[in-house]
Amino acid sequence: MPIYEYRCRKCNREFEVVQSITAPELKSCKFCKGPVTKLVSVSSFHLKGSGWYVTDYGGRQAPPKETAAKSETAAETPAPATETASSSTSDGKS
Repeated sequence: MPIYEYRCRKCNREFEVVQSITAPELKSCKFCKGPVTKLVSVSSFHLKGSGWYVTDYGGRQAPPKETAAKSETAAETPAPATETASSSTSDGKS
């Protein structure tokens, strides 16, 4: 549930209240019962990771489809096998 901030117009105190979005606004101060004003606060919410505007749409261009297809096939191609020295000797003894 969101946290809302209020300021009393009588005692000038600020306080926070956890209430649902559909709950009615408070009308009185919890300290002196004077009238209150709901404050507009800065959010600390920040989207991170892929799929959000900052990482995917913030001026960065997507690579052309041909380049992306080439890099995908290169990643799928297995590396060539390298020859390893056998453990047996030429005379058949190990």
